[in-house]
Amino acid sequence: MNPITILALGTGSREDLTLGALRRMKDAKKLILRTGEADCAEYLKEQGIAFDTLDHLYDQAEDFEELTELCADAILKAAQEAPVVYAVLDPERDETVLELRKRGAVSDEVPGVPLSARALAEAGFPSVYRCAANQLPETIGDLPLLIEEIDDRLLAGELKLRLLEVYGEDQPVRFYPPAGQDVKRTSRTIRLEDLDRQKDYDRTVCALILPLPLKDKQRYTFSDLVHVMAVLRGENGCPWDLSQDHHSLRPYLIEEAYETAAAIDEEDWDHVAEELGDVLLQVVFQANIGRQYGTFELSDITTAICKKMIERHPHIFSEAKADTAEAVTENWEEIKRRQRHLANVSDAMKDVSRGLPPLMRAEKVQKKAALAGFDFESPEAAVQKVHEEADEALSRIRAGESPDEALGDLLFACVSAARLANAECETLLLAATEMFIQRYTRMESRINRDKKELKSLTLQEKDVYWKSSKQL
Repeated sequence: MNPITILALGTGSREDLTLGALRRMKDAKKLILRTGEADCAEYLKEQGIAFDTLDHLYDQAEDFEELTELCADAILKAAQEAPVVYAVLDPERDETVLELRKRGAVSDEVPGVPLSARALAEAGFPSVYRCAANQLPETIGDLPLLIEEIDDRLLAGELKLRLLEVYGEDQPVRFYPPAGQDVKRTSRTIRLEDLDRQKDYDRTVCALILPLPLKDKQRYTFSDLVHVMAVLRGENGCPWDLSQDHHSLRPYLIEEAYETAAAIDEEDWDHVAEELGDVLLQVVFQANIGRQYGTFELSDITTAICKKMIERHPHIFSEAKADTAEAVTENWEEIKRRQRHLANVSDAMKDVSRGLPPLMRAEKVQKKAALAGFDFESPEAAVQKVHEEADEALSRIRAGESPDEALGDLLFACVSAARLANAECETLLLAATEMFIQRYTRMESRINRDKKELKSLTLQEKDVYWKSSKQL
């Protein structure tokens, strides 16, 4: 096969053709333009430079992937007869060029003016993140964002929806219309909301989003949160934030976690987002303190959790098999035992953090035993054990003995019964406490309505009011 040279046409305007590109196209045995719908194509005709295009393939392809394959096949077929110079606007973003590179068919490349040259110059920043409109990154950072090849309204609409997740609808955007013969391509500032409402689009269209001052943003990213914390704990920062350390923040982390759990139970999702933000703040706060004192940094936190998730999901990131949630749990526990050098179930139980709430820790310890087959056969058997422990506690109380151990066993047995009934002890106790408060409130209201005082009532009278409060 003859050599294939990739040549950059730049913006498509004749004014942006380089002397080197023009010379190579004049000398080409076989010149193929991806599209003839550009000003530079008209210029080549005026100069008497013969060329073919791949425009006819657009109607043959059912989708974009098929078009890419057809274009690559056409270039390879042409190269069987003569050396080919294949000219596209921007080789670094052109999918057909990427496909030819993947097939190892590219022999040489002639650089040119990038599509984004004028936008980059206008940005006025030393660093700009460039990407094609159909290759927007999952995470958008703090750099100015230059989005290229917004070639139709539909793509512009999809792009807008994605960007609205990060920026507000009033975010200013510098929009660069199709190049055509206007090499200057004067940009205009539009609202992000209007990105898909412009008159024309083609492969030369690009949009530049410049970062706003922190206080002027409508939506914020994780990087913004890190920045906010750096300001609060920086020079002239907040006295309270500056006075905190790892230990002083510990109660807030626990408090925010519980408040998040409560919001999830209420299914108030705006509230959940707010509370999760409070939890995330605690993580960033601790990382900022850690960096100050040299204990750890934010990258240590993200590295630790990413490593853990990758290592404990070998069925996703490696060759292991796990087709069910149960199999995943078994794999997880086995990997954890291996990593922490836990020789047996006893070691695994001791490994359960003492910092957990007692009910939660009891449940986790029981689950470790259950994995080894040490468990009640059914929820009914666990409830029967609850009765036994209650009888034991009652017996000790009647005998004037300390009931502490028996009451502890009773609570532990209740945890077993709840676990085997597929219920969470923390959730059950929270619900029971809320129910008690509601019933007591109704009882107290009825006693007050009857112009009585709780303390003056007999046990039988209190029982009547209490039973009445349980009737909704």
